[in-house]
Amino acid sequence: MRGKSKLSDFRYLLYAFLLLLTIMFALPFYSVDTYSIIKNTTSHLGAQSSPNAWIMNISFILVGITCILEAWLHLRRFLFHKILLSIFGLSLMLTGIFRHAPIIEGVIFNSIEDKLHSIFATIVGFSFAIYAVSSAFIEKAVRYWIIDIAVGFTATILSVLMSCLPNYSGIWQRAIFVISFVWLIFMLERIRAFNKEM
Repeated sequence: MRGKSKLSDFRYLLYAFLLLLTIMFALPFYSVDTYSIIKNTTSHLGAQSSPNAWIMNISFILVGITCILEAWLHLRRFLFHKILLSIFGLSLMLTGIFRHAPIIEGVIFNSIEDKLHSIFATIVGFSFAIYAVSSAFIEKAVRYWIIDIAVGFTATILSVLMSCLPNYSGIWQRAIFVISFVWLIFMLERIRAFNKEM
């Protein structure tokens, strides 16, 4: 039991997110010369033919794995949420495996891989928004209901802004990552506390 307790007490997602945060703000300086942190997304950092793309893609995979791990360690009483967070994590992993098209024009690339990347990126967005809003139903305090729903809608609005104002996609997407993972880390802390009370 002690070994299991130590396994579940480790903050896997926190450390994975800190790695992702560092990479998504530092890697642009070591990517394509035309890369813009304002306009281009993290998917572009991991795009086909981009320098050091493997760093971004490995971080996607690691964060995805930690989300699945956290889901199975802490959400066992909440099957719907465990499945949703697992889908989110798996889809995030697959965005790291199937890479975005190159941001450099005229470069030959795998269009099927690019399409799969887009599909899994879309699933990441939808699964997170549903997870965040539905988390209100398992929270105890009203203030957390409001926060959960607000985070879900904020992530959705920022995703829409990526389509409506694509020249600022880099800002919108990084905001989504920061808001979503900071919220998720604290939400899982509340679930940990809830599990210990049971």
